[in-house]
Amino acid sequence: MLTPLLAGCFASRGGESPDDGDGKSGARLRVALAFPPAERLSPHGADATILSRLGVAEGLTTLDANGTAAPALAQSWRQENAGTWVFTLREARFQDGTEVTPSAVADALTHATRAEPEPAALSGVDLTAEADGDRTVTVRTAEPDPVLPLRLSSPSLAVFSPKAYGKDGRVDPVGTAAGPFELTEVDGASSAALDRFDDYWGGRAQASGIDARFIADGTARTRALRSGEVDLAEAIPVAQAAGLDLDTRHDTATTRTTSLLLNAASGPFEDPKLRAAARAAVDTSALAEDVYEGYADPGAGIYGPAVTWAGGKRAEPTGRAEPGSPKGTPVTLATYDNRPELPEVAQVLKQQLEKAGFAVKLEVREYSRLEADALDGKFDAFVLARNTLVDTGDPVAVLASDFTCDGGYNIARLCDKDVDRAVAEAERTVDPGERQDAAMTAEAAVLGTDAVVPLVHQRVVTGVGPTARGVLFDPYERTLVGPGTRR
Repeated sequence: MLTPLLAGCFASRGGESPDDGDGKSGARLRVALAFPPAERLSPHGADATILSRLGVAEGLTTLDANGTAAPALAQSWRQENAGTWVFTLREARFQDGTEVTPSAVADALTHATRAEPEPAALSGVDLTAEADGDRTVTVRTAEPDPVLPLRLSSPSLAVFSPKAYGKDGRVDPVGTAAGPFELTEVDGASSAALDRFDDYWGGRAQASGIDARFIADGTARTRALRSGEVDLAEAIPVAQAAGLDLDTRHDTATTRTTSLLLNAASGPFEDPKLRAAARAAVDTSALAEDVYEGYADPGAGIYGPAVTWAGGKRAEPTGRAEPGSPKGTPVTLATYDNRPELPEVAQVLKQQLEKAGFAVKLEVREYSRLEADALDGKFDAFVLARNTLVDTGDPVAVLASDFTCDGGYNIARLCDKDVDRAVAEAERTVDPGERQDAAMTAEAAVLGTDAVVPLVHQRVVTGVGPTARGVLFDPYERTLVGPGTRR
């Protein structure tokens, strides 16, 4: 459905053929992740990518190297009419031994539609699912959704066995998912243990299990890799990357954009003139060159150069206000330290904004202790590193979730009728090329509000130990280990 985004997506280090032996071989992988669980590993929020990166959870579809929907738990699908799709399931089992049945899949998707807050992949979508036959599930949307197979690839729409869903709305992913690795134990925000799931439909994984540690401090992650305590470390700080051997660090162009989000609903940035003043104060080239040390490009828009079609279709922002005078206006700027460059970015922004006349208070916390306040609008400004295609692979989805009145991840708290109209028009567009055009028109409307200031487009550095093989370098940052990852 979409033009290919990157050549060589999902490149791996070494082969990826699952172990077909007796199942006793394969050392355990030791992995350092940057983000501790923020929501008890609920698959319906930000923790969903932890489950997908560790190979725990799967949905009906996945993204292939070209950014298109590919089979996962569904082996095929067809569109019956504009609002109805039928998915045929493959023979697969959940990690609790039960079969992946149409009723289990329909119930899982129904639970996702009732989650609070709603998964970003379902922003603006009214979806129902029902079992239809021995191997098929029918999914309907109230409005035509031409990218539904892409949408269902979202980590937040992964499918779990009926045992996972409690009466309180919580989802317990321990031993209930369908991926190659089974989550067996979670130690709060410190660590998690996973064992190989031998009945995985895609073949037995080569590693016998995974020992995952959640290490928010980037320097500590790098130190753990250097000392041999871990085999993989995600999100190596750019300041630490130069100290790693060339064959130990791997940088990947991603669809992640770091942006300055301005609270458009309350506080000083409710005034569009002050938002314009903040945008005018920012020098993005200094951030790319100095903070990211060449592992980033200056912000060009919501979609960066890794989204290869975006540059040629980008339109000038529409409806921008003239910058006003800050006159010492106090603002609270917040960010998180799980991505170690962000506090430094925020510090540079603080200096730039203060030079323009704002009085800036900086607040830095771990992401899990910051997200709820950010979504509740308790900060005037927020520095966020956001993968623009992580939720669905559809460029329109991030606009709907992050910048519309009903968006589930609208940290900017933007509610603008022109933006909502442009995003709705893009959501209705079926033809892939025309959908891209509509997405860029909507991007121009969003940027015109100055509620978001794109800062840089990132390359992510992954630390890979000398014995690790088959690591997945994913521009969408959904996967890290798979059946062929081993040491």
